[in-house]
Amino acid sequence: MNTEDSPPEPAEHARFAAYLVELEQVADADESELVGGVLADPDRVMAQAAVVRHLDRRAARLWCEPVWEEWAGAMARVVTGRPFLVRRLEEWSLFRAVALRLPWHRDDLLAASDWLQLKAAAGSSPEALQVLAGSGRTKRIRNAARAGLGRRGKG
Repeated sequence: MNTEDSPPEPAEHARFAAYLVELEQVADADESELVGGVLADPDRVMAQAAVVRHLDRRAARLWCEPVWEEWAGAMARVVTGRPFLVRRLEEWSLFRAVALRLPWHRDDLLAASDWLQLKAAAGSSPEALQVLAGSGRTKRIRNAARAGLGRRGKG
């Protein structure tokens, strides 16, 4: 809340909030163009933060849908040259492979970020749970995977 004696909200905060609203409401046909426009913002950190939030929101809805490949490919083309965003898309694709029991590699899961390892440890793939229970990056990840294995054993 702004009062007369408090400093105004920084411009990048206002742009970030506006970008999130635009990204949430964008039509599928215009999504790539809008994401590219956001990434052209002079504040790279803020722009990438807005885009990663958008990618996470969209990927969470689309990973199990047939349109995933087309969407992920379009987003990959837009985020090229931005390693964090490229990696997040790759990790969503790995999450999809694990969750849908498509082919994936143990080393890819072990090289993934804590974010993805925790997400996979909360899932139901017995193979991923085994890998993470034994070799997850952190104690939290290993414990979450072991708990997942315990739930599977009782079910």
